[in-house]
Amino acid sequence: MPDSTPRKLLFVCSQNRWRSLTAERLFDNHPRYQVRSAGTEPGARVRVTAGHLGWAEVVFVMERRHADILRQKFGEELAGKRIINLRIPDKFQFMDHILQDLLRERLREQLGEDVDAL
Repeated sequence: MPDSTPRKLLFVCSQNRWRSLTAERLFDNHPRYQVRSAGTEPGARVRVTAGHLGWAEVVFVMERRHADILRQKFGEELAGKRIINLRIPDKFQFMDHILQDLLRERLREQLGEDVDAL
């Protein structure tokens, strides 16, 4: 019998206003995932904490610098966690259609067919 416990995904960008928040919204009501988002910068809408990282099974970052910041600040909390860089630049507004398509494309590589329903 397959495990029906939703996987916990965390999306991280700088300000948690456009990219990571869009990713979180794409997963609203998805039965196989619980999703949160946060930002690395002091002025972020929701700033990433050790609690976020402890909760998450997989951490997706938008740029390499986000992973670098997380490793620097939260090295211990990230032990054993996958950090995946989606390589999405900071040039999109919240829920931009191109951003949504990019997220689906990059996430399909990691999550497979589950992304097709987003």
